[in-house]
Amino acid sequence: RGSVLEVISQDYVRTAQSKGLPPRAVLYKHVLRTALIPIITVVGMQFGALIGGTVLVETVFNWPGLSSLLLQSIQQRDYPMVQGAVLTVALLFIAVNLLTDLLWAFVDPRIQYAGGR
Repeated sequence: RGSVLEVISQDYVRTAQSKGLPPRAVLYKHVLRTALIPIITVVGMQFGALIGGTVLVETVFNWPGLSSLLLQSIQQRDYPMVQGAVLTVALLFIAVNLLTDLLWAFVDPRIQYAGGR
């Protein structure tokens, strides 16, 4: 809500409204696309906390999962399994960050790949 309210007061939104665009078009094309950038960022960053929270949830509810496997492997000193579980979690985190970056570029066309120049 705060992000939308901040974007609504921008000059380009007033310009779109003064051009005579329908309010729905202004809202979807100009306001929501720009307001989604901070929301996507927060959701992407919260994924790391979500992964950390699985350790607690799997331990409390005694659910089998990657975190339980990791803790059990640490207790049994099974280092190859610990490395594999940590690598899996790291790859999952990197994939979510990549997805976040791709969503940024999809939502806001002003964000472009700057490499190769």
